Amino acid sequence: MVPRDHRQSIRDLRRRQVVTSLFVVLGAVVLGLSLNIEPGSPWFYPATFGLAVVWTIGAFASGPLHLGRIAHTSEQLRRPVLGPILLGLGLAAVFVVGGLVVREMPWLGDQVRSILDFADEGSVALLLVITVVNGIAEELFFRGAAYAAVTQYPVVVTTVAYAVATLATGNVMLAFAAVLLGAVVGLERRASGGVLAPILTHVTWSATMLLALPVVFA
Repeated sequence: MVPRDHRQSIRDLRRRQVVTSLFVVLGAVVLGLSLNIEPGSPWFYPATFGLAVVWTIGAFASGPLHLGRIAHTSEQLRRPVLGPILLGLGLAAVFVVGGLVVREMPWLGDQVRSILDFADEGSVALLLVITVVNGIAEELFFRGAAYAAVTQYPVVVTTVAYAVATLATGNVMLAFAAVLLGAVVGLERRASGGVLAPILTHVTWSATMLLALPVVFA
């Protein structure tokens, strides 16, 4: 963990806690609605962009956010870039290997295929934009605002909150992915003190999964 001073007054902390509590519920509702829209529906794109708007507004309304830094030398800190991207690729590779196993399990495989239906029915380029935008928005909220709102065990609490919000979709595999991803980016947030590393890992992972999983489940 790198040294930083992100102290909040009690009043600012309470405000952040109230705002994040309200928006995590609102975001879960919008997420559930967006992924229960029929694949190919024109409403899917506005709903998912709307979800990104919800997370982003909630994040910035809660209070200040920080990009974070990692140790470069014993006396110098730098923004984390390459490491988080490589971590995202490594995590995606683990999920792809897991996908080879899951596809042989009828119920779990069907859970993944129900998500991939959106890729089959929609524009891959537009879905990639949505994936990137939502990945950024989710990290601004969960590893930015929500993390700063938790006074004890923030990695665990924000990971659980992220998984519970994802469960609103009714998809167990999405919630499982949220637990693993949430734990990894939560540890990055704790180490760097900001949202840049979690954003880069999340976006790299989710974009890779969007492109790789349809091949695995073809």
